[in-house]
Amino acid sequence: MAMNPSRKRRLTILSVIVVASALAISVGVYALQQNMNYLFTPSQVLGGQAHSYKTFRLGGMVKAGSIKRSETSLDVHFTVVDADGAMPVEYTGILPDLFRDDQSVIATGHMDGHHFVATEVLAKHDETYMPKELKEAMAKAHAGKPGLGSRE
Repeated sequence: MAMNPSRKRRLTILSVIVVASALAISVGVYALQQNMNYLFTPSQVLGGQAHSYKTFRLGGMVKAGSIKRSETSLDVHFTVVDADGAMPVEYTGILPDLFRDDQSVIATGHMDGHHFVATEVLAKHDETYMPKELKEAMAKAHAGKPGLGSRE
């Protein structure tokens, strides 16, 4: 049974569209995976869970007494710890105001041998920080009570 030319052309066009779509989806998924920054703790990194990622985020606490600042440049060395591990970190740049010993930190970067080279460092808000929604909820709860209401 022979296939007529117009049906053959439609089948060829449909095949090309399906293959092109599959290829485009594959490239898109690959690109998204390459741009994702996974978060690991020092013990997970030391356990080998981050070895297949070129760039990832390292999260934990800044070890007390580990911050060493260069006298002549913006280089900073510190150690990020969790319950079971410690990872030396190297960073060049200006650190956030909230960065200090025993503070939560998330650093984005890559491994270089046995230490982490950070390209960005973020510190968590201090204990006095309160989200806007919580502040508004507390203001409503205390409204009308002397000395407890919002003064805005």
